[in-house]
Amino acid sequence: SHERICQYIAKESGSLVVSVGYRLAPEHKYPAAYEDCLNATLHFLQHLEHYGVDPARVIVCGDSAGGNLAAAVSQTLAGSSDLPRLRAQILIYPGLQALDFNLPSYQQNRGVPLLFRERAAFYALQYVQGNTSNLDEVLEGSHIPPDLRLKYRKWVSPD
Repeated sequence: SHERICQYIAKESGSLVVSVGYRLAPEHKYPAAYEDCLNATLHFLQHLEHYGVDPARVIVCGDSAGGNLAAAVSQTLAGSSDLPRLRAQILIYPGLQALDFNLPSYQQNRGVPLLFRERAAFYALQYVQGNTSNLDEVLEGSHIPPDLRLKYRKWVSPD
């Protein structure tokens, strides 16, 4: 689905673009997609010479769920001293938080195509557990225990 945009990015930036065909939910629940992306990135970083890539110029990128995966891979590799450091991450409308689907961005964009609040929650559940049986609870916010909500309030709040 992303071959043409990857070709465009490669051509316009004069870069080598590697696209990972990771396993998809709901057939393959978390952490399958993450493991696929991490393993592909590790392999690539360990074989940069083979691809003729400057180790100081490696960037990970993703959109939507791929943005989530790019962020997760970046965080995982951030502390690695035996691999080249990633230069940057490019996250295009990434799915980064599923703690609260009632934050202002979800409310403001609830009717915007591709950003429908219910659709975002639906896909998050497909990715994490492979089913959407508790979609209503997630949309209400009752899927997060009160103590966990308090712990992350500093980072996930309307303020």
